[in-house]
Amino acid sequence: MGRVVLITGASRGIGAATARLAAERGDDVAINYTRDTDAAQAVVAACRVLGVRAVAVCADVADEAAVLALFDTVTDELGAVDVLVNNAGILHRQMRFDEMRVDRWRELLDVNVIGAFLCAREAVRRMSTRHGGSGGAIVNVSSAASYLGSPGEYVDYAASKAAIDTLTIGLGKEVASEGIRVNAVRPGVIHTDIHASGGEPGRVERLAPSVPMRRGGDPLEVARTILWLASDDASYITATVVDCAGGR
Repeated sequence: MGRVVLITGASRGIGAATARLAAERGDDVAINYTRDTDAAQAVVAACRVLGVRAVAVCADVADEAAVLALFDTVTDELGAVDVLVNNAGILHRQMRFDEMRVDRWRELLDVNVIGAFLCAREAVRRMSTRHGGSGGAIVNVSSAASYLGSPGEYVDYAASKAAIDTLTIGLGKEVASEGIRVNAVRPGVIHTDIHASGGEPGRVERLAPSVPMRRGGDPLEVARTILWLASDDASYITATVVDCAGGR
């Protein structure tokens, strides 16, 4: 019997690839999204074709009430969440740090940091043996930006992902004795739509020569890393951040 895997921000990119791969491996999948209902339902359909249960749940991860409702809905529809993939995140247009406005920072930190905190908290409240749960795994999606800094482009985004790294280490140690493993993956330059959100759809092609492997990554390559960290093959790994960045 497969697990119940909840993936935030799963209507596109890395989240969608992770949902499809989890379904291929026999897991039931909850696809969280914020705006694009058609895209989310397309991922649900692709998962169901593989013979698993799948649902799409619209929820803004920066909204505490919405996150509580998200977990309740998934539990009602599929059962207790075994794996949380904290993937939801946003990116604003490229610019220098001294040109950024406070409202940009607030929106970005609300989604990328507070959203991840809220989802991780609710997962722990349900998974932890301390609270009567049976354990589980949390995989946070960080970014190579957290150690590269993204100067001249996305210093704020990079800082938000550094917070995810620290969350992973601290929370992983905190709940290690309660049946929960917490890890993170740091993707590098990956072929997803997020680069268009930053105003440069061709960013992967521009940066590919700077990657030791001389290419951008595929979302499926990140998805494989995420699901490995969530699997029993990584049963003695927690509070760990794994780079999936082609050596960059």
